[in-house]
Amino acid sequence: MTKDKFSRFASFNTFVGVDAVALADVEERKPDVVIVGAPIDWGASHRGGARFGPKAIRDADYLPPDAERPHLPTGIDPFEELSVVDAGDLIPAPGYLEDALDALADVTETVARAGAVPIILGGDHSITFGNAMGLARVHGDGSFGLVHFDAHADTGETNRGALHGHGTPMRRLIESGAVPGHRFVQIGLRGYWPPPSVVSWMHDQQMKAFLMSEIVERGLRPVVDDAVASARGGDSMGVFLSIDIDVVDPGHAPGTGTPEPGGLTSRELLDTVRRLARELPIVGADVVEVSPPYDGPGEITAFLANRVVLEILNGMAERKVASP
Repeated sequence: MTKDKFSRFASFNTFVGVDAVALADVEERKPDVVIVGAPIDWGASHRGGARFGPKAIRDADYLPPDAERPHLPTGIDPFEELSVVDAGDLIPAPGYLEDALDALADVTETVARAGAVPIILGGDHSITFGNAMGLARVHGDGSFGLVHFDAHADTGETNRGALHGHGTPMRRLIESGAVPGHRFVQIGLRGYWPPPSVVSWMHDQQMKAFLMSEIVERGLRPVVDDAVASARGGDSMGVFLSIDIDVVDPGHAPGTGTPEPGGLTSRELLDTVRRLARELPIVGADVVEVSPPYDGPGEITAFLANRVVLEILNGMAERKVASP
């Protein structure tokens, strides 16, 4: 990664005030987690604006940068247990989506080779292809599962004729071999897409999808029990978490590109991602599709996305504290 492709922070906020560290210095610093912004929304098919997501997610905080952050239910301050740094934002050439995804794969590869977990702030959901491809270069194809929170399956054959876009990353990852279909778990799907032919393809790949209708009927806890079992796969292989904020009902998260009514509540998502990060070995995560232009005056979607990252970190810290 050349210097002109990546920036460090100057006057910009880092995530909850953690140290700003250049990507080139990550290996020497040896953090547990590296926050990276991916301001890319050229894969969006409806409302744009997700390129402003990383800044909005970082800014959605009201505590001073040096504040303690004990999690009230657990008493754990994740920043006491984990070393977390912010490497700034990728600076891709606007409009060149495939080049941007290649550059993003280079970033997650660099972070993973340094022994850290990348948490990527999106950006539209196309970025998950780059994020997971970079991790696969380090951990190996098929070596980790992917738990995907979304209203949409993102398994389209194309995105309006293009191979890459926010409707295709999960299909591209399966086709590449980076993440096999039987290691995919999807939570919160609903609405009126994809068509039956795509659903049939998903079944052929042995993808596990939990629709909102099933969550309503069975309850979220037993569904997540099944999701954990499927993602773990009976072994200690790692898991990538991909959270599209539109998995949440737009009444709780209006600032997104393709809102679909009838989703999870904010509380349900926060509790679930913390549980997954506590019970599964996380190798990476992304939070995507936060579109600040549609977030209204309260910035509630950005605040939710910020807390999603905090809950992932807290779950990882709980796992570390509990490990012998």
